[in-house]
Amino acid sequence: MHIDSISDTVCPWCFIGKRRFERALTERPDLDITLSWRPYQLNPEMPREGMDSHDHLQEKYGGDQAAREMLENIRLVGETEDIPFAFDLVERTPNTVDSHRLIGWAEAAGVQDAVVEKLFQRYFLEGQDIGDPEILLDIAEEVGMNADIVADLLDTDAERDKIIAENKSFQEMGVTGVPCFIVDKKYVVMGAQEPETFLQMFDKVEAKEDEEAAEAHEADGQA
Repeated sequence: MHIDSISDTVCPWCFIGKRRFERALTERPDLDITLSWRPYQLNPEMPREGMDSHDHLQEKYGGDQAAREMLENIRLVGETEDIPFAFDLVERTPNTVDSHRLIGWAEAAGVQDAVVEKLFQRYFLEGQDIGDPEILLDIAEEVGMNADIVADLLDTDAERDKIIAENKSFQEMGVTGVPCFIVDKKYVVMGAQEPETFLQMFDKVEAKEDEEAAEAHEADGQA
C-alpha cells in the first residue's frame, strides 16, 4: 500500500496529522506501507527570504486577536498528540521551497520521514528558521545525508521549479488544504483526521485488493 502525504513544513495541522497517521500505523503493524512526502505551499507568494512571523499571521488571519485565538486552538490540539507547540519562539515564516527540496533529496537517501520530522520539530518546537540553508544543512547532516552535496544543491536552483510545479498540480487536482493523504493514487484522506479514519481507509483498501485478487484468480481459472 503506497501513501502520498501532501503537506507543508510550516503547517501545524500537518504535524498533527503526521502524529495521528503514525498512531494508526501502530494499530496495524501487519500493513506493508510505503510513504512519500509531497510538497505543498500554503504561502506560495512568500518572499524567498521569508518574513516576520507576527506580521504574516496578522495579515493572514485579519488581526492579532484572530491569530492568537487560532494558534491557541492549535496548541491545545497539539497537547493531545504530545506536540508542545512553541509558537512564541517562531520569529520568521519562511518560504518553504528549500525545505521541500531537502525532503525530495532525502527520499533518494531513504531518510525522508526523518527529515520531515526534524523540520517540524525545528520549526514548531524550537522556533528555528527552516528557510535558512544552515539549518537545512544541519538537519541533513543529523539524519545521515551528505551535507556537502546538499550544500552544493541548495546553492543552486536545482528542482526549485519542480517543487513549484508539483504544488500547482496538487492545487489543480483539488487539494485546497493540507495535510492530504492519497492512498494508492485512488483514495483520499483530507485533513488531520483521527487514527480511526485512517484505519477505516486501510480496511477499505485491503478489502478492495482482496476483491480484485479474487476476481483475477477466478478469471485465471476460466482461461
